[in-house]
This record gives sequence, C-alpha cells and structure tokens, in this order.
Amino acid sequence: MTADTTRDRVLGLITSAGPITASALAHELGVTAAGVRRHLSALIADGLIEDHEPPGQHARGRGRPAKSYVATTEGQQSLTAAYSSVAVDAVAFMREHGQLDEFVESKARELEEQLSASIPEGASIEERVKLLSDGLAEQGYATSVRPGPGGYTVQLCQGHCPVQSIAEEAPEWCEAETRVISRLLDVHVQRLSTLAGGAHVCTTTIPVAMATSQEG
Repeated sequence: MTADTTRDRVLGLITSAGPITASALAHELGVTAAGVRRHLSALIADGLIEDHEPPGQHARGRGRPAKSYVATTEGQQSLTAAYSSVAVDAVAFMREHGQLDEFVESKARELEEQLSASIPEGASIEERVKLLSDGLAEQGYATSVRPGPGGYTVQLCQGHCPVQSIAEEAPEWCEAETRVISRLLDVHVQRLSTLAGGAHVCTTTIPVAMATSQEG
C-alpha cells in the first residue's frame, strides 16, 4: 500500500467518523500509530484536518482526553475530488464494456423516483417547476427558476452539479437528466447549456404558457 493511499484512507476515515483519535485511526486502518501520526501531521500542515476540542474545560495532564481530529472544509472538498477521479475511471470502464447506457438510465430512473414523490398530480406547470427546483436543490444542484423572455417560458438554472466530473466524461448523463425533467413536468424542455459542457450554469428552458393553455 502506498503512502498516498494510506493518507487518503486516513482523511476518509476522519471525514466519515471524526472526531477520531490517532489510536482509533491506527486500529481501524491496521497501521502503526507512528505511521498514522506522520499522515496526521502532513494533513494538518496542508489544512485538510484540524484538532478537535470537545466542549467544556479540560485540565491538562493526566485525565485529559486524547486528541481527536476532524476534517476541514478543504479536506472534505479534497476527498470529494479524489472520489470524483475514481468515478470518472469507472465511467470510462463501463463505456469500454458497453455498460454505460444501462448505468446512466438506472441512475436517471432513481433520480426521477426521488423527485416525483414531491410533485403531486394535478399541480400546475408553475407549481411543478417550483417543486422540481426545490427537489433538485435538496439533491445538491443549487437550483433557481428565472422568467424567460415574453413570459412564455421559465428557465430552470442549476448553479452546481454534484456529478459534474462524471457528466464531463459522459454527456449521456446530462441528456438523461433532461429527459427526467421533461417527464416530471410533462412538457418538452430544451437544455441550453451545461456545467459539464463548460458553461457557468446548467440552463433548461421550460414552456409554461403553452402548457397552461393545454391544461385548461
């Protein structure tokens, strides 16, 4: 096992189980305490973890709780980047072995099921768009709804994509997501731009005037 791999495992365990002590880390990872402390020192120096002080006053010396560690925001983001790299490799593997389309469609159906639960039947198109935006926001997409020109459309904007690195490798992901939006709203939508394609926001145009007249 390389040092970098052990470092990632240390950071990953601190992120998921912190606050956690050096001895607990060593036990869980099956490495020596000295080895763990070397990685802890490096992670602290890089600003990826920090000491955790439990609430309350603790006297120094005998009886003082063992020092424990938590991940910083930078550490969490660093770990996410490492996981994204693995995910991109997995996408390339699935494409090579003809499994990508099935995987993308499976994840799209999963997303659709999660979002459809919050969109009641009979809701107006405006209500459906609002509820869809709220549902996507809960999934980490940082969504907003903006009026389109002339009042005939609205634009569903996604300022963040939690699977952007995967979508950059597999544009099929964005296409499947667009189909999910269309099915949930029961109208034809048009994806104008994507973060994965290099834009600063994902933008989907949704007709509202035509849908309203059809519903009436």
